[in-house]
Amino acid sequence: MRTADLAAAAVLMLVGGVVIFDALRLGIGWGSDGPRSGFFPFWLAVIMTVACALIIVQALRRPNSGVFVSREAFRPVLAVLAPATAMVIVMQFTGLYVAATLYMAFYMRWVGHHRWSTTIAMSVGLSVVTFLIFELWFLVPMPKGPLEAWLGY
Repeated sequence: MRTADLAAAAVLMLVGGVVIFDALRLGIGWGSDGPRSGFFPFWLAVIMTVACALIIVQALRRPNSGVFVSREAFRPVLAVLAPATAMVIVMQFTGLYVAATLYMAFYMRWVGHHRWSTTIAMSVGLSVVTFLIFELWFLVPMPKGPLEAWLGY
């Protein structure tokens, strides 16, 4: 467990260092119209880096507790990872909204064992609401597939 904590904290500290470096390039001070572009990323990266340093100190002060994750505990992780990976792959061909509908339906039925009526209503409803919010309200284009093209989007 200690090795996993040390590795994760070190990787996140490295990411924090990269963000700090780039935030300094953008400017972390105050401009005439408010904070400059790097202000918030800089301070979030500083907080993250300090937290990672504390995790490293804490991990070094305690003995190694053995296995990070057992085979039985890893099974639920794979139950989340496999459908999420499939959604990312399917999204390349169908677009975000169709892939999200399929992901939610599969996950609700397979993991949650919900009724078909609930599964269909939630998966389609969530994708429709997400489409309306991002495409029509925020005007943020998301990855679309043939269905959205057929509907004129």
